[in-house]
Amino acid sequence: MILEIAQFDIRPEAVRDFEAAYARASHVIGQASGHLGHEMHRSVDTAGRYVLLVRWRTREDHTVGFRESALFKQWRALLQPYFATTPVVDHLELLQETP
Repeated sequence: MILEIAQFDIRPEAVRDFEAAYARASHVIGQASGHLGHEMHRSVDTAGRYVLLVRWRTREDHTVGFRESALFKQWRALLQPYFATTPVVDHLELLQETP
């Protein structure tokens, strides 16, 4: 399993619209092959900052399967108008887990 972490900085005047658009975009990404689940977090320290955590079966399920699909075009069209900066994305694999 691969964990994608995407940080979004949203224009201050667009936060409400972004959250509404994300509700729609959430259904889009959920249809992607290899998608295992996702969750969005809103920063309590930095206004307009959101962190999306997506669990993928493999890195390629995200970087190739989703990003090269029509679903990604829909996803991006819903969210991109609200970005203040380019999102920062990283992929992680589990090193150690504790109960």
